[in-house]
Amino acid sequence: MNREKEIYKVTLVGSAGNVALLTFKFIAGVMGHSSAMIADAVHSLSDFITDVIVLAFVHVSAKPQDVDHDYGHGKYETFATFIIGLALIAAATGIIVSGVAKLIDWAGGKQLEAPGWVALAAAIVSLIVKEVLYRYTVVQGKRLESQALVANAWHHRSDAFSSIGTMVGIGGAILLGNRWTVLDPLASVVVGIMLVKVSVNLLRGSVGELTESSLSSDIEKEIEDIICSFPDVSEPHNLRTRRIGNRFAIEAHVRMDGNIPLTAAHDRATAIEDALRKRFGKQTHVTIHMEPVK
Repeated sequence: MNREKEIYKVTLVGSAGNVALLTFKFIAGVMGHSSAMIADAVHSLSDFITDVIVLAFVHVSAKPQDVDHDYGHGKYETFATFIIGLALIAAATGIIVSGVAKLIDWAGGKQLEAPGWVALAAAIVSLIVKEVLYRYTVVQGKRLESQALVANAWHHRSDAFSSIGTMVGIGGAILLGNRWTVLDPLASVVVGIMLVKVSVNLLRGSVGELTESSLSSDIEKEIEDIICSFPDVSEPHNLRTRRIGNRFAIEAHVRMDGNIPLTAAHDRATAIEDALRKRFGKQTHVTIHMEPVK
């Protein structure tokens, strides 16, 4: 099974779980009179939407390079990650606004309706299912080197986190009596704030890649060490790196003995390129520019 099909498979598993959960949680939230559970259902809906986004963009990102895209279509996967971050922060904002509105009502003396046991049961089920989906998706995402899958895995994990907050809020509102029904909307606000943090991290990484940020200093140091491991090759400079979806692009200038035959210099540069592809993936874009030792 190729990479694209495996990503589809993992995403479809998550989609099935999200559809089942959002239906169950919405019904439980309405029947159990729980704003926190309805907020949790909205989060699951955003998860399903991001699954659709991943399915659409991964298909495009898997296309090989063509006349209009010399470096391939990998950035589409990064763009999908960016959209996932936006969807998550939009869902988080809606959850926070709704929760704050209920807190204002409570502060004004309004008695909030206590959630029912069905809402608590839904929170527990959601926590278990979403944690399982997170672990499955993040392992597969790292194995397939898919940023979009890893981002989607964190969407599952954030839903699990929100279920913990929802569970605590609903449980407290049920077990501690009517004076503590405020815990339900309070939990939804805490969940929303947690989701904002996760979404900001996703957006920071994808924006960095879309704006051509360099690879980390540790990776660039490793690239220079690989280059310098070849005999008669020195002074790697003008190193330029970036990420293209799940691939790296590396450009570097190196110095060699100016008296060696052009064929030998070309073979040495090719060997460096092969070594970098062996370390960072066969689809790594590598360009080595040779200069004579001064």
